[in-house]
Amino acid sequence: MKNSVFIIAEAGVNHNGDIHLAMKLIDAALFAGADAVKFQTFKTENVVSQTAPKAQYQKETGESNESQFDMLKKLELGIDAHKTLLSYCQKKGIKFLSTPFDHKSIDLLESLGLDIYKIPSGEITNLPYLRHIGLLSKKVIMSTGMSTMNEIKDALSILLKAGTIKENITILHANTMYPTPMQDVNLRAMLTIQKYFDIPVGYSDHTLGIEVDIAAVAMGATVIEKHFTLDKTLDGPDHKASLNPDELKDMVIAIRNIEKAMGDGKKVVSSSEKANKDIARKSITAIQNINKGDIFTEENITVKRPGNGISPMKWDEVIGSIAKKNYLFDDLI
Repeated sequence: MKNSVFIIAEAGVNHNGDIHLAMKLIDAALFAGADAVKFQTFKTENVVSQTAPKAQYQKETGESNESQFDMLKKLELGIDAHKTLLSYCQKKGIKFLSTPFDHKSIDLLESLGLDIYKIPSGEITNLPYLRHIGLLSKKVIMSTGMSTMNEIKDALSILLKAGTIKENITILHANTMYPTPMQDVNLRAMLTIQKYFDIPVGYSDHTLGIEVDIAAVAMGATVIEKHFTLDKTLDGPDHKASLNPDELKDMVIAIRNIEKAMGDGKKVVSSSEKANKDIARKSITAIQNINKGDIFTEENITVKRPGNGISPMKWDEVIGSIAKKNYLFDDLI
């Protein structure tokens, strides 16, 4: 990951199981200027039981009577699809990422040569899964939705003990509700995580809009992950809580602008404002004709623009001193 904020365009399962739609999502992420586009890798049989219910938001965005198993089965991407998408990303010049949800999916992504692994919020209490990823000694980005500080601590410990070095881990603050209500974002928790674990942090966002992502960057996020879709009206669990391509591009532009605006923290006169100093500041100025030998008083001098004369900060030094030449009204002293 670069020193600048690493922006992940989360395609997730918004391809609806269609490889052609997935490729269009890659194009959209590239159009928006994201650093990476991320999908989700899973074999439904290894992730969820056939009777597991859907979350309420999933019921509201699809067939309410179908099981979570049936919903996910339609959203799987096979091995050949992964190879195609990876190759397409490499051709287009955008990083391919995918979140694995089971052990075989981790192995699949490892066979494809991925160098960053994304741990989803739902796996943060899955010791065997965490150990599997930790043993790979790759870069890890871990989301923490639904998690307590102790659960984050335990997950981090498993990764470290397995062999992943701390410098390769980034922890994302997150809330696992789609969309996340603003009152539940708790963005300051990101800083709590950063301070407590002394580790790079970021934000995985499920709110509507882009303002929270921009705020997170201003607060120090090094990674931003945001869902996007080609069409918010499509069937599927995540489309409604996703950005469209234009909104994603607006987010990327805003983040890059905020990065520039943050600066280095040193309070100095910037190159762009130097030319305005004399225009905006003031100088000690005559408010009547003053003859050589006259004494400067509050009755014959004042302070006016421009600021290329004697600074008003020397007012006390000038008052009571003797004029060494003649001055006309509005002359700089």
